[in-house]
Amino acid sequence: MIRIGMKLKRAIYLGYYIKQLEREKFSRFLNHVRLVTGTSKMAIMFDVITSVFTYNISVLEYFQFQFYKLSKKERETWAGTGHMYEYQLRMNPIKSRHILENKALFYKYYGDFFIHNVAVLEDLKTKPKASSAILSNPSGKLVFKSVDGNCGTEVEIRDCRDFDSKSMISYMEKSNYGLVEDFIVQHPVLNQLSSSAVNTIRIFTQLDSNGSVDILGCRLRISIESPVDNMAAGNIAAPIDEQTGCLSGPGVYSDITKEEEQFHPITDVKIIGFQIPFWRETLEMVKEAALLHPQNGSIGWDVVITKEGPGLIEGNHDWCKLLWQLPVKRGLKLMLKDYD
Repeated sequence: MIRIGMKLKRAIYLGYYIKQLEREKFSRFLNHVRLVTGTSKMAIMFDVITSVFTYNISVLEYFQFQFYKLSKKERETWAGTGHMYEYQLRMNPIKSRHILENKALFYKYYGDFFIHNVAVLEDLKTKPKASSAILSNPSGKLVFKSVDGNCGTEVEIRDCRDFDSKSMISYMEKSNYGLVEDFIVQHPVLNQLSSSAVNTIRIFTQLDSNGSVDILGCRLRISIESPVDNMAAGNIAAPIDEQTGCLSGPGVYSDITKEEEQFHPITDVKIIGFQIPFWRETLEMVKEAALLHPQNGSIGWDVVITKEGPGLIEGNHDWCKLLWQLPVKRGLKLMLKDYD
């Protein structure tokens, strides 16, 4: 039985989910499940609401986790938004997670793990060499970012030739951008897989009770004719074998109406067996980064691979439960039990 206090909390969560709900996506998912299962919309909706309270998931996660196909026992294995919010709050307390939330602070504390130039607005104003390095980067492009943007929001790509040092600073102030980066040129092997965006690796690290680093999973986000690579923008993700660095499963969407991809739909590169370059160096880097500020115990690291090696992009205290679980097609909530 769900306790009264827990019911109240999950009722509050439900209100939040409804407020944030992508209604077009919800309607499309609901119609899809009705057609697939032959169940009425009213019966599906009742199961959705019941599942929000029983399994601490969001409304859309009922569909994305394919609960309409699962038994009660199978449903219990999936970590939803409510569960992960509570878990990550314990692992990465509010008083320490600001290092990860603010991109300028993240660069300040983790800059040694970057492989590309990054400059915050204040540095550009006081250090002329910082502007020169950014404007002369090999890609010929700049990436402007808000210091607190997430999931590819508040990001703009522009040509270096459009700016000099003074106009770049002025543009950032006017547009409320807190930092600017080199446009990263990904490794040629990854470019062959997909060239529409930089395809980043997400590695989930967890500190155990002894302060050692455990890997909870590794995934490759793969763009499909998109300037970004996240699943929320309609792209796919595939699991990476931690031991070999090879993709061990097909690319999957978070959109339940789309079939998984064995080959990239544009480049036709085979996904399963695809080898990530510099894999050993990548794992070593994220493990070292995970130990740098142990007050944040559970982090989703975004990594870019270039021809020079791996580099960090950012660390996420609220790492995505969809990217973690959907590519392996199973719920992973029990993995967290030993750390809580």
